[in-house]
This record gives sequence, structure tokens and C-alpha cells, in this order.
Amino acid sequence: MLKALRHPPWVLFYQGNIHLLNEPMITIVGSRDLSEYGAELTVKTCEVLKKHFVLVSGLAKGADSFVHKCALENGHSIAVIGSGLGTRYPRENSSLYAALMRRDLILSEYPFHTGVRKEHFPWRNRILAALGEALIVTEAKYRSGTMLTVNEALTLSKEIYTFPHPFESTHGSGCNRLIADGANIIYTSAQLREIRPKLVIG
Repeated sequence: MLKALRHPPWVLFYQGNIHLLNEPMITIVGSRDLSEYGAELTVKTCEVLKKHFVLVSGLAKGADSFVHKCALENGHSIAVIGSGLGTRYPRENSSLYAALMRRDLILSEYPFHTGVRKEHFPWRNRILAALGEALIVTEAKYRSGTMLTVNEALTLSKEIYTFPHPFESTHGSGCNRLIADGANIIYTSAQLREIRPKLVIG
């Protein structure tokens, strides 16, 4: 799956259960500064999809944190981070990092002690896009790192799913633009339940 990237990682370091990579995966991303509506969408999405997929996200503030916390209850997740495995970022996710390390999986393409660097996160996003069978965006501004992940997913011909947001919503302007550009629109829980694994990975 990573070989399809224009610039695949030379190496991936991991902590946790590497066998989760053999399961069907779906990537869920969204804003670091979630609105109440965005948080609700993220939780509902995870509650449904963790029954059929390993959830993939970036262990950042906001939507990513909701994804990983939700998966800790009767599900599993994979975190792809933009620093080395020895750097817990953001600090408020330190306990979440420890929980993922024990029962789930954390991936990084950077050596253990590599610190946080702004330029690492766009590169991290390409791995997020590649791992999931599809990409779900729960909330995003029009200009954001989340939209970079969308662009990476599109180059890989991944299905993009998103939710409608209120008229002139700043928090959801990226989602509304994605819908205008042809992304799959989710507006009922029944549609979420219809998203099932496409591939059987042996």
C-alpha cells in the first residue's frame, strides 16, 4: 500500500501490535480545533466504523485524539506520527500514546529521538492517506493540513467521504468544498454503516 506513494518511506519504526497492518484499515481525519458539531461527527463515525476497520489517524489534538480514544473501547487504531517514537506530542496525549503503545500501533518514519518539526506533518499525511482503504474527513477548514491529506488520498485514487456543514461554516468550509468537488457525502448513520472493507488481506 505504501509502495503506491510517489515518495514511499525508506523505513517505518513502530511500537505496539504490528499485526494490525494485516487488518482492513480506514483513515479518519479532521480539524485540530474541532467544533462541537465536528466532535459529534467524529465520535459517531468512529463508533460505527471501529466494528469493521482498524482506524487510522495522526495522534494530534482534536479529531485525531477522538479517533484513538474511541478505538480504545472495543476497537483498534493505528497512529502515524510526525516525530520519532521517543517524542510524545502533543504532551496532553501522553497517556493516550502509552495506551496505544500497549494495545494498538504507533508508526513513524523518523528515528526514535527526532523532535517535532513543522515540515514533518505534510509527509506524515501521505502515510495516513496510503494506509486506509478510504479517507473520511469529519471537519476541516478549506486551508488546513487535513486538506493536504485529502490531496494525497486523491493521488492514490482513494474514496473520500465527508459530512455537510452549516452554511458559511468556517470550521467545515473544507468539507463543503469537498462535497462541491464530488466527494462522497454522508448525511445519515445508515450511510456510515454501509462503508465496509473492500479488501481481504491475507
